[in-house]
Amino acid sequence: MSITQSLSTPLSSSSSTFLAPSTFNPRSQVTLPVKSLGVCKCIAAPQEADTAYKTKVSRNGNIAKLQAGYLFPEIARRRNAHLLKYPDAKVISLGIGDTTEPIPDAITSAMSKRSHALSTVEGYSGYGAEQGEKPLRSAIASTFYRDLGIEDDDIFVSDGAKCDISRLQIVFGSKIKMAVQDPSYPAYVDSSVIMGQTGYYQKDVEKFANIEYMRCNPENGFFPDLSSISRPDIIFFCSPNNPTGAAATREQLTQLVKFAKDNGSIIIFDSAYAMYISGDNPRSIFEIPGAKEVALEVSSFSKYAGFTGVRLGWTVIPKQLLFSDGFPVAKDFNRIVCTCFNGASNISQAGGLACLSPDGLKAMQDVIGFYKENTNIIVETFDSLGFKVYGGKDAPYVWVHFPGRNSWDVFAEILEKTHVVTTPGSGFGPGGEGFVRVSAFGHRENVLEACRRFKELYK
Repeated sequence: MSITQSLSTPLSSSSSTFLAPSTFNPRSQVTLPVKSLGVCKCIAAPQEADTAYKTKVSRNGNIAKLQAGYLFPEIARRRNAHLLKYPDAKVISLGIGDTTEPIPDAITSAMSKRSHALSTVEGYSGYGAEQGEKPLRSAIASTFYRDLGIEDDDIFVSDGAKCDISRLQIVFGSKIKMAVQDPSYPAYVDSSVIMGQTGYYQKDVEKFANIEYMRCNPENGFFPDLSSISRPDIIFFCSPNNPTGAAATREQLTQLVKFAKDNGSIIIFDSAYAMYISGDNPRSIFEIPGAKEVALEVSSFSKYAGFTGVRLGWTVIPKQLLFSDGFPVAKDFNRIVCTCFNGASNISQAGGLACLSPDGLKAMQDVIGFYKENTNIIVETFDSLGFKVYGGKDAPYVWVHFPGRNSWDVFAEILEKTHVVTTPGSGFGPGGEGFVRVSAFGHRENVLEACRRFKELYK
């Protein structure tokens, strides 16, 4: 498939069939045979909505609270509408955080070998352990949590961090109060709404009631003022952050752990971009003393090895993390996993194990290095145009400030005038208004071309 063809492929399975071009010509002449002495009766066809059968099952009122569609399918819908308007345009997608570079051969070879083994009596396997295969759990523990007191059976292998976020919401239930960085990954808030943890959406402040939005902006170094936050039960915290790209320092995470311990809260720490950190900032919350008593961690191979479609992640829940009655959180999560999940694909797990081999680790570092070079190109472009730019150092995202402007308007302007897809900052929460996120996930020639177009638009 050519680059142009691949760029015309929809970003999401969400489709907008009502936007498809019609073959109907309103000016065409249609001749209908009629009897010369007949009488024509006009009978209004009943609307489908009036005749459609409806069950007596009420809709989940929590889902009805959600605003519009989930952010990334909505971006895909607008991209597809743009392609209908400009069918010959070479649209470049730097919006959704989907990887673009091929998975290294050292990793796919292991998956291929495992796949072919399934066709033999000796190599076939059916259901595996819901918590993941022991060799992979051990490799994750020794690779990412060496000397941090994390044991193999503290690790639950899954089909991705995003899926685990929703499973964790089931564990904690509907009676909790959640705090979330603002801006942050929208799955945190949306899953909270669906679980019934929130009140209704408040349009005047663009927030859901009963969620503590922890504002993170350039003025506070993208770390919230914890002294101004009322006590939450659960704190979602992502470092390096999606979308701002900010990585919390050791001192900041020490404050966060102390805040959680003082308030009896639990931190859900999202470390999905930890391998992008190039300095001394912690890659795991468990590097902070005392964190095992107040935190768990979710992570993923998606942005390290290009596993966005392969689907493989993990959650770490230390034995020291207890509910108020002393019951281990890990045991409840294990119960949910065994009820809602049959374990990650054995082929995916073979790939994960290969990722953590010496050759696999080097290959992942090479891919991450490639994306970080892309971020440097994007940062230098917007810097040269006089924009305030954040992120790009420890994450594959560049957070560009458009002060005083509506972020969806900026998204539309860039798409209309450059045919480049970005992500509006307000899609990540009210704190993202006035910003646009530019993803570094892209082929090098597309990133260079997008930056050339940015320079033409904003020179």
